[in-house]
Amino acid sequence: MTTDASVVTDIPQNVPEGFEPHFRKSPLTEPWEPLYAKKTDKAVVIGLRLARPHTNGRGLIHGGLIAALADNAMGYSCAQATGWRTTFVTISLAVDFVGTANIGQWLAVESDVIKTGSTICFAQCLIKADDMTIARANGTFRVVPKKET
Repeated sequence: MTTDASVVTDIPQNVPEGFEPHFRKSPLTEPWEPLYAKKTDKAVVIGLRLARPHTNGRGLIHGGLIAALADNAMGYSCAQATGWRTTFVTISLAVDFVGTANIGQWLAVESDVIKTGSTICFAQCLIKADDMTIARANGTFRVVPKKET
C-alpha cells in the first residue's frame, strides 16, 4: 500500500472559490496536504479534496481525520474571534458521524463560535462532503495568552 504524496495529486484539486492554501502547517496534518482555508467574518473554514491518505481500510473518509480537522477549524475560529491575540487548547471535543464521504469529494469543515470569554471558548461545526453534512462536532477550548517574545 502506497501513501506517498503522488496519490493526493491523482485527485482533481479544483478548489472552491475563496479557499487558499492553509496558513498553518503541522506535523499531524502534513500527510493530508494539500489543505485549504477560507477566513470569513466569523470563522475559519478548512477544506480539502479527499484522497486515499484520508481514508480508512474500507476506502471511506476516516473518522480521525474528521475529528482532527474539526478540532483545528474550531480552535482557529476561536482565535479569529479574539483577534488572534490568544491561543487555545482543546478541553473537550465531541463528534457525531451522520454520513460518509468518498475519494474525490470536497470536504469542508464549517465552524461557528458560540461564545468566547476570558478563559473558555465554545464552538461547533458541520463537516460537509460536497455540501452534504456527514458529521457535526462541538468543542470547548481553554484560552491561553500568547507569550511575549
